[in-house]
Amino acid sequence: MFIHAVKEMDVYPGVTDGDPAKHQERHYYLLSELQTLVKDLPSSFQQRLSYSTLGDLALALIDGTVYEIVQGLLDIQHLTEKNLYTQRQKLHSERQAFKQDLLRKHKDALQTCKSHNLTLLKSNQQAELEALEIRVREEQRVMDKKIVAEMDQKVIDQQNTLEKAGVPGFFITTNPQELTMQMNLLELILKLQQKESQY
Repeated sequence: MFIHAVKEMDVYPGVTDGDPAKHQERHYYLLSELQTLVKDLPSSFQQRLSYSTLGDLALALIDGTVYEIVQGLLDIQHLTEKNLYTQRQKLHSERQAFKQDLLRKHKDALQTCKSHNLTLLKSNQQAELEALEIRVREEQRVMDKKIVAEMDQKVIDQQNTLEKAGVPGFFITTNPQELTMQMNLLELILKLQQKESQY
């Protein structure tokens, strides 16, 4: 991220040195680019993004700091998602291995079982297998609930960070419409960052 930050500073020379003309020029450029990018969003969201909101967003993006913040948040999110996926896969693999081990023990027991105990053994084994399946489903449900809670917390952390950074439209919310609006704002920021990094 440091290399990226250095490149950002090269892209915006003199913007933070207090030159009002450069500052104004950059603001107009960003606002124009945002207005162009907004046209790719669904019309319902275009209507909610006023000229004033886009102007405030352009101001927040002037020095490139918000780009760095968004990139850092994305990196954290991707690491979290990868870690949670790995945990879920590990649980699944462990449970599969445990089930295979149980089935192997059942097979061995069936081979050494006396015929008069076979029905009882099969019944006990079926009950043991069903109990294992229930336990595995419950462990998976608990794991999935933990994953959802952790991802929800990441969203709150991201909203809080972007709100504190002064990015318009960001505040802590669970309202689906507001979340979609925030995702659209992030998409605009990322597209603009990508476009600027090509220069």
